[in-house]
Amino acid sequence: MHYHGGDYDVIVIGAGHAGCEAALASARMGAKTLAITINLDMVAFMPCNPSVGGPAKGIVVREIDALGGEMGKNIDKTHIQMRMLNTGKGPAVRALRAQADKFLYQHELKKTLENEENLTLLQGMVERLIVEDGECKGVITQTGATYKAKTVVITTGTFLRGEIILGQLKYSSGPNNQQPSVQLSEHLEELGFDLVRFKTGTPPRVNSHTIDYSKTEIQPGDDVPRAFSYETTEYITDQLPCWLTYTSEKTHQIIDDNLHLSPMYSGMIKGTGPRYCPSIEDKVVRFNDKPRHQIFLEPEGRNTQEVYVQGLSTSLPEEVQRKILSTIPGLENVQMMRAGYAIEYDAVVPTQLWPTLETKVVKNLYTAGQINGTSGYEEAAGQGLMAGINAARRALGEDELILSRSDAYIGVLIDDLVTKGTNEPYRLLTSRAEYRLLLRHDNADLRLTEIGREIGLVSDDRYARFQTKKELIEKEKARLAAFTIKPSPEVQEVIKEAGGSELKDGIKALDLLKRPEMTYEHIYKLAPAEMEIDADVAEQVEIQTKYEGYIQKSLQQVERLKKLEDKKIPDNIDYDAINGLASEARQKLKEVRPLTVAQASRISGVNPADVSILLVYIEQGRIAKVSNE
Repeated sequence: MHYHGGDYDVIVIGAGHAGCEAALASARMGAKTLAITINLDMVAFMPCNPSVGGPAKGIVVREIDALGGEMGKNIDKTHIQMRMLNTGKGPAVRALRAQADKFLYQHELKKTLENEENLTLLQGMVERLIVEDGECKGVITQTGATYKAKTVVITTGTFLRGEIILGQLKYSSGPNNQQPSVQLSEHLEELGFDLVRFKTGTPPRVNSHTIDYSKTEIQPGDDVPRAFSYETTEYITDQLPCWLTYTSEKTHQIIDDNLHLSPMYSGMIKGTGPRYCPSIEDKVVRFNDKPRHQIFLEPEGRNTQEVYVQGLSTSLPEEVQRKILSTIPGLENVQMMRAGYAIEYDAVVPTQLWPTLETKVVKNLYTAGQINGTSGYEEAAGQGLMAGINAARRALGEDELILSRSDAYIGVLIDDLVTKGTNEPYRLLTSRAEYRLLLRHDNADLRLTEIGREIGLVSDDRYARFQTKKELIEKEKARLAAFTIKPSPEVQEVIKEAGGSELKDGIKALDLLKRPEMTYEHIYKLAPAEMEIDADVAEQVEIQTKYEGYIQKSLQQVERLKKLEDKKIPDNIDYDAINGLASEARQKLKEVRPLTVAQASRISGVNPADVSILLVYIEQGRIAKVSNE
């Protein structure tokens, strides 16, 4: 019994971290948007750790914000702690991480969705897509309602045929005992999608009242105000600390003794788990020479006693989990409130996607988030934003947006997925980005605000502030380049205190700033300006000056690659007609169908020799016409 529920430009299935970004971006760009989710109480829920950011991921949150997304603003309003990581290292690996008030985070984001005028939020279970002639035209829910749309975005996270596994217990479920989505998964297979089984896990949650914090080390937030969003002006000052403790040899003994009960080792878990977020049983087996592992105790919010035991992700039986907890300093008498568990789910093999996140199997259908084989809220949100932007632009008849690897970590993430695929839940790391010196936490706005502005997600007011900042950076660099510092006793004193060698002659302030020991503060003392310089402007002046040589090198690399990025591969190319291609390369090229020669060169199994042959073939214009038979 079907009834028609309404017509939209864009429909987003799911309202987790990917779905929220997709729906908000689409609605804000002027597309009439419907977001359907199984349970409205789970909008933007954090089923795993209550935190946002960290290495590489924190930069993604800044990028989402620079493009006009919501994650940064939301965590700025709802965190209980924020700290900058790797401050002792270079700017390319610095990253902001925040502990979230898990409940406040989801309530605040749900409110934002409800208040977005172009967006309708609906509770429902999508079971099928409406597909006609290979094009997606809408969705059908469990109750038989049909909703039509020009484009559809699937952001179902770990709900597709989800199964929770705890010891010998296994049952059909989404995260946190939510209803799973089974029909949609089967429908995607019917449509011809290749699915894989992945798994992820969570640790136990314990009662804060029963922790002996005197046996742990305090981990406070930074005392300087920090924010992810470029628009945040009000800062949360009363922060809650996290606490650090360690597993013990006793912990490892209990795990070893009970490995036969672990579903990971008994063969009950078939899915591939995330390499960079292993379970505690995995850590103990793989790193058996380590006497202890770090455990962070993270409060889940201001109004709850639940504490997340970061580092103790497990699917061992409940009674074994209790025993393990009691061997950790500070947790000897702890009360476990929720047991850890593993969840297995279906993911789409991501090489079935174009770089716009549209599927190659069905036109006008996009997928984003954990369904594409990633792990992490930030990776999901970044994809959600891009899928929402592209689905809206397609619905509104505009060109799609693809970020390159030199534009953003989001570009690296999507390119890795659609070009190389992934055989385990994918996590962003700074080492995956060859241009990481260009893709920094501090310059996300300089890289992406223009793009956010072009697609209509950056307000006039914010754009004006951004342009002012850019002008001030250039002005200050020009001022320091023209300002000569002469070797007076006061000057020599400042340089000596900084640990540098004395000046022989006068030197331009900008050249003095290039010295590793000199900071912008030192230079400002020696070359004061007429007006106060904002901290974020000063930071850019210092980084751009100090790392100028390296940055230039990276930019030259980008320029060289641009030539290959600009070489488009025609849609109708017939790889079988190209002589000399290795058979593996031919197979991979047919599967991925790269859009550019640069993308082709990044496919595993396509060698430099194959790229040369492809280049010659395209250059000569001998494009084999696909026969119409």
